[in-house]
Amino acid sequence: MPELTPNQRESLMRRNLQYMGRAGAETALAWFGGKGVDEIPCRVIGIEHLQAAQADGRPVILLSGHFLCVELAAPLIGQQVDMAVIYKPLRKKPLMDRIMLRSRQRTLVDALPRNDLRGIIRTLKKGIPVWYAGDQHYGIKNSVIAPFMGVPAATVTGLTRLTRMTKARVVPIFFHVNSAGDGYEVTFEPALQGFPTRSDQLDAQWMNGVIERGIRANPDQYFWVHRRFKHPIPGSRPYYQNWLQKHYNRIKGGS
Repeated sequence: MPELTPNQRESLMRRNLQYMGRAGAETALAWFGGKGVDEIPCRVIGIEHLQAAQADGRPVILLSGHFLCVELAAPLIGQQVDMAVIYKPLRKKPLMDRIMLRSRQRTLVDALPRNDLRGIIRTLKKGIPVWYAGDQHYGIKNSVIAPFMGVPAATVTGLTRLTRMTKARVVPIFFHVNSAGDGYEVTFEPALQGFPTRSDQLDAQWMNGVIERGIRANPDQYFWVHRRFKHPIPGSRPYYQNWLQKHYNRIKGGS
C-alpha cells in the first residue's frame, strides 16, 4: 500500500496484529464454543445477489479470501444460508483436522477437501453454493503470475477451471467484524458478468482484483501473515527475505 505513510502502515500493522489475536479466540469459539456462540450477531448484506445468481438453477461459487474472522463468521452465516466450503486438510495434524472439520460441518452443509474435485462438482450440481478462496499460495504449478495488491504473485487458476466445468456463476463474498466490534458482517456482491474469459491470465487478474476490493474495505482484518508473495518472480526483489533481514539487523544492532 504505497499510498500510505510509514506511520499509517505501522498503525495498520498493529491493528492487524490485534485482529490476529482476536482470530485465535474466534477459532476457539467456533471449534469448542457452546450454543451461545450461535447467538452472536451476524448481519448478511446483499443476500439478493446470491438469490439472483441461483434463480435459474445454475451452480454458484462463492469467491472470497482469508479474512481473519472467517472461522467464526462462516458457521454463523451457515445458520442463514446453505453453503459448503473448500478447505486444505491438515494432514500433518490429524487431530486438529478432525476438530476443524467437525466444527465446519456443524452449521455448514459440508467441508470439502480442495483436491476432492468430484465432491466439489457434485455439491455444486446439487444447487449448494461452495465457498472458494483464491488468495492462497499453492506453488507455481497450475498458477499464473498476476498482480495482487500491486505485487506480482503466483495465482491459482482453479476458479477458472471449476467455473468452466460446471457453468457456475461466481458471487463474491466478504467477511468482516462490524464497526462496533460485537458481531460480524457478511457481504455478497453481484455475480461476475462474463467470467470466465478465454484467458487464464485475465481471469486471475480479475479474481485478484475482486479479493483485493474486499481487503481494502477493512485492510486490518486480512490474513496478512500468509506468505502470499513467497514465490520468486523473475526481476522482482525477494519480498520476505528483505523484510526479515531488515528486522534481524535492527534487533541485532540493539535498535
